[in-house]
Amino acid sequence: MLALGPQQLLAQDEEGDTLLHLFAARGLRWAAYAAAEMLQMYKHLDIREHKGKTPLLVAAAANQPLIVEDLLNLGAEPNAADHQGRSVLHVAATYGLPGVLSAVFNSGVQVDLEARDFEGLTPLHTAILALNVAMNTPDSSPRVLSTEARDRLTCVQMLLHMGADHTSQEIKSNKTVLHLAVQAANPTLVQLLLELPRGDLRAFVNMKAHGNTALHMAAALPPGPPQEAIVRRLLAAGADPTLRNLENEQPVHLLRPGPGPEGLRQLLKRSGVAAPGLSS
Repeated sequence: MLALGPQQLLAQDEEGDTLLHLFAARGLRWAAYAAAEMLQMYKHLDIREHKGKTPLLVAAAANQPLIVEDLLNLGAEPNAADHQGRSVLHVAATYGLPGVLSAVFNSGVQVDLEARDFEGLTPLHTAILALNVAMNTPDSSPRVLSTEARDRLTCVQMLLHMGADHTSQEIKSNKTVLHLAVQAANPTLVQLLLELPRGDLRAFVNMKAHGNTALHMAAALPPGPPQEAIVRRLLAAGADPTLRNLENEQPVHLLRPGPGPEGLRQLLKRSGVAAPGLSS
C-alpha cells in the first residue's frame, strides 16, 4: 500500500469505487485500514462512488462493523449521506445491522441521530419501517420473531438507547414512530414504544399526524386481535378518545361497520365519558 501513490489510491473504476471502497465492501480490514490511512493523509477519506457512498457507507452496507469503527476512528465524516440522504445510521437501520450501530456507538464519535434522509425520515423512523416489514411477512409469527426481525428490533432498541427522539415526526406525513407502528398493526412494537421510560407518555400517545392520533389510526385498522390489543394498550397509556381529527371525527367514528368492532366501540365510548378526568 505504501508503494501506491495518490494517483493509484484515488483512481476510481466505472462505478466510482476506489481501492478503499472495494476493500471495505469485501471485509478486507487490514487492507482497508492501510488504504484509509493513506487517503486520510491525502484528505480524501470521504471520497464517493457513483451512488454517493463514502467508504464508511460502503462498509456499513456490507455489514463490516470493524471497518466502520476503524474509519470513524481515522476521521471519516460520521454524518456523510449518499444520494438518497442516508447516513451510516440510516443504512444500519434499513438493513437491520446492530453490529454497525454498535461500531458507531463504540467509536465515541458524535453522530446526528436526528438526520433526515430525502424522504424526511430519521434513522429511528427507518428502523421502525424496516421492522414492520420484517414482522409482516406471510410466514412470520407474532410470538416467534425471525432472525431478521430480531436484528431490526435490536436496531430500534439501540437507537432509542443512543438517544434517538421517539417524538420526532417524519416530514411528509408528520407521523411519529408510534403512528408507524400502529399503522402496521404491530402490537409488539406499540407496547415497546409505550414502555419508554422518558418524557410525557400521555402527550406522546396523543400527538397528531395531520390531525390523527395513534388511537384514530388504530380504530381504522381491520378488525381483529391486533387492532383490539393496540386500542387497549393506547387507552391504558392515556390515549384520549375524545380528540377529533381534521374531519371532526373521534376514533370511535373510524371503526369499521359490522359486529367485529362492537366491543371496541363500547370501550371507546366508555373511555370517552371518562376522558375529562384523564387530563385533570
